[in-house]
Amino acid sequence: MGCTTCGTGKPNGCKSNGGCSSGGCNRLNVHDWLSNLPIDDNGSSCKIIEISFNQGSRIDYYRNSTIHFFTKGDIVAVEGVSGFDIGTVNLTGELVRIQLKKKRIDENTADFKKILRLATDNDIAKWKETKARERQVLVRSRAIARQLNVDLKMSEVEIQADARKATFFYIADERVDFRELIRLYANEFKVKVEMKQIGARQEAGKVGGIGSCGRELCCSTWLTDFKSVNTNAARYQNLSINQTKLSGQCGRLKCCLNYELDTYLDALQYFPDDADVIEVAKGRAFLVKKDIFRNLMWYSMADSTKHYPLSIETVKKIKEQNKQGIKPAALETVEIISDKPKDVEPEFVDVVGQISLKSLEKNVRKRKAGDRKNNSGNPNRSKNIQPKKSQPQKQSQNTNNRRPDSNKNIMNRNSSKT
Repeated sequence: MGCTTCGTGKPNGCKSNGGCSSGGCNRLNVHDWLSNLPIDDNGSSCKIIEISFNQGSRIDYYRNSTIHFFTKGDIVAVEGVSGFDIGTVNLTGELVRIQLKKKRIDENTADFKKILRLATDNDIAKWKETKARERQVLVRSRAIARQLNVDLKMSEVEIQADARKATFFYIADERVDFRELIRLYANEFKVKVEMKQIGARQEAGKVGGIGSCGRELCCSTWLTDFKSVNTNAARYQNLSINQTKLSGQCGRLKCCLNYELDTYLDALQYFPDDADVIEVAKGRAFLVKKDIFRNLMWYSMADSTKHYPLSIETVKKIKEQNKQGIKPAALETVEIISDKPKDVEPEFVDVVGQISLKSLEKNVRKRKAGDRKNNSGNPNRSKNIQPKKSQPQKQSQNTNNRRPDSNKNIMNRNSSKT
């Protein structure tokens, strides 16, 4: 399958088979790391194949009842609703069996639809024609829903390859009565209508985008199941409860807050739980934060803004003393050594008087000598050119000087005539 619509800049027919480096051709792309391993018994291999639709926006499983051996990237025709649909092979072999166990789907059940054949040229042409229609149907469906004042947001429309069925994915906060809406959709688009409600995270996965980390969204690349995320995950990681920074493109808390949560919870087991307040001779010290990476607990006094770093052992020792009614004289702080390199201030040297002016004078003399040579070679560049105003004065003087000579010549002519 060659890329024809993605924006990766690759030419048509790049033979990426739906797996471009940017993930644009198939969002939930998977690498089959068992594909090159030999299979001893072909009969025991998994007959279920994972098929992706709409560039990885939807994934479903089908049974291979044919005699063909499909590989990743093949375009196949599968059973649809009163017809057929076109999809791309996303995963085959033993990895599909692992995915079925993960999703608790029985491999031997008869509920799987079948793969019909490899897609022909006519099937692909019909499929492309139907996909080009989806954008227009989506815009029109939103307009119809707005006319009926139905409180929902139409996110995506997926039309079956043979144009007999259309699935409308929508988002709604409350339960919506869309029976009249379905009738209008069926009359307008001449298809069988199916409505599916999705959440804000599923919509973000379908739309895609770039996260604050600079990478593509996890929900649109590899994340398939969405776990609940609450603000306690941010508190355990000592993150400020800022809704704008902790929210993702979907408007919910970022899924990546759960990625390192287990590591933080394991590290917090060594910290004392009831150490929010400790008592010393000067007064009470209140817990400010926990530094999990350094195993330190920071405290501050009520009458001071200074923070005191204490080790976990020191805090436990003080808590035992407080239970016995003993208040230590002072807090045994830990010296903090920063790993960051210190900024070295540049040393400025007084160079005034160390530069010889003779060298500068020599350079000036050389420049002047060069200018004189250039001016001597080109007389127009000389600086002693007289202004143009003085030229007519010289001409007038020359004419005045010539007048007496001319008068003498006239006198001589007259005398010769007489």
